[in-house]
Amino acid sequence: MNALKSNGRPGFPGIIAAAVVALAAYSGLALADQIRVTLSGEQEVPAVTTSASGGGTITINPDMSVSGSVTTKGVAGTMAHIHNGAAGKNGPVIIPLTKSGADTWSVPAGAKLTDAQNAAFKAGDLYVNVHSAEHKGGEIRGQLKP
Repeated sequence: MNALKSNGRPGFPGIIAAAVVALAAYSGLALADQIRVTLSGEQEVPAVTTSASGGGTITINPDMSVSGSVTTKGVAGTMAHIHNGAAGKNGPVIIPLTKSGADTWSVPAGAKLTDAQNAAFKAGDLYVNVHSAEHKGGEIRGQLKP
């Protein structure tokens, strides 16, 4: 069956193909932001001298729901959070992370940003940090850069 009818207009297969292309283009607008984050003591405020490190992926969906995790190395983490704060500044906790393995911290199910927090994310003003007994304010940190 031809995609075009004899009158030069698209037939059923042509319409389906156009719909698939349009849907693919639309869905591209609504993709989640997957942010690779690297945590280090140098990014903490004030900076921390440590051999600890960490990294992972945090995903922020178009509906502002948040998922993902970070894995650490060389730190006995006591807690971890996503905070609202620009690079070089500390800020309030917005999402406490859950310890989900010996060295892994995960975003809890159902976590979601507010409109203001999403705007802060888009400006690069959210960060993840992991606290320890030695560094109660945070031992390693990484900015979430969209």
